Amino acid sequence: MFSKLFRRTPLALRQVVKDKTRLMVAIAGIAFADILMFVQMGFENALYDAAIKPHLSLQADLVMINPQFQTLFSVKDFSRDQLYQTLGNNAVKSVSPVYISTGQWRNPQTRQERAILVWGIDPTVSAFKFPEVEQNRDSLKQLNQVLFDRASRPEYGAIPDWLKQKGSVETEINDKEIAVKGLFTLGSSFAADGNIITSDSTFLQIFPQRQSDRIDVGLIKLKPKVDPKQVQLQLEAMLLHDVKILTPKEFAEIEKQYWANGTGIGFIFGLGVIVGFIVGIIIVYQILYSDVSQHLPEYATLKAMGYSDRYLLWVLLQEALLLALLGYFPGLLLAFGLYQIAYAATLLPIIMKLETVISVLILTIVMCSVSGAIAMKKLRSADPADVF
Repeated sequence: MFSKLFRRTPLALRQVVKDKTRLMVAIAGIAFADILMFVQMGFENALYDAAIKPHLSLQADLVMINPQFQTLFSVKDFSRDQLYQTLGNNAVKSVSPVYISTGQWRNPQTRQERAILVWGIDPTVSAFKFPEVEQNRDSLKQLNQVLFDRASRPEYGAIPDWLKQKGSVETEINDKEIAVKGLFTLGSSFAADGNIITSDSTFLQIFPQRQSDRIDVGLIKLKPKVDPKQVQLQLEAMLLHDVKILTPKEFAEIEKQYWANGTGIGFIFGLGVIVGFIVGIIIVYQILYSDVSQHLPEYATLKAMGYSDRYLLWVLLQEALLLALLGYFPGLLLAFGLYQIAYAATLLPIIMKLETVISVLILTIVMCSVSGAIAMKKLRSADPADVF
């Protein structure tokens, strides 16, 4: 569509490419504004994805939690008996309790301590979707043995390398001796920089103040060909109001909403996108305004020749759209590179999502269109009488 218009009226294209220096400045400015928006959206998506990955990795059709639950960083417990009551529903196949708490991990080499998220599960039941956890469930049946998240921050120590060399890594959590017997991949998040999975028995030894009948998450597996939503309604009607039954996606959404709306994180990232958008508007406006001011006599001549204001305004809008496309693609390529650098530095799952690509493209087009609309005021002042 754009190419057809430019073939019929190539004035906008010629105006854009005539001054190479101005064109390069415009492309650099728009690319910079796009990179700002890409980086803000990319980090926001990565942080939210990392925050909800544990929730979506649970092996369950339904999840039971305390109604006051907001985040894994400060999870609320509830009675284990409530979970076992769900077995009274014929659609429920099995249940499994999960304990969650933050412990102090001691780096085996430096002896420095760092907070780590500890997951306590029943090793006789599948609690996570990770194949490596399934393969190592038998080792968890032995007391004081854990699985370590290889995507944890490097400050915990080079556990994967040491485990490969020795077959086992001994260290301490909350001053309790434990042995790492295997690995899995989850990744750091808002709640923790690292994770370990252990048995419920080992968990209760690491956290002696915890009571075995108070759990943090209940996993509910349903029989085949059962509608989870229907069972969810049945269980909610059957149980007391001091627990909540959710699908894994609904469970993850609570965590996401906490970080997006319950903290300043969502506002900060949104503000970053707005700043990039405004920067782009200012840059493109200055370029278009300068172009109109420099060629104002030429535009006045075109008016004297019979070209309407509407035609000239459309030419200016075409210039804005051209600049938007020319600046967008370099910004996209540079953002790809920055995403890779950010992933290597933070280990966050920062990837270029299709919705981000489309969103920034739309914002870029709107950004340049708004700049063109503002610069049109100057074009309207082009008077043929000024030429003659």
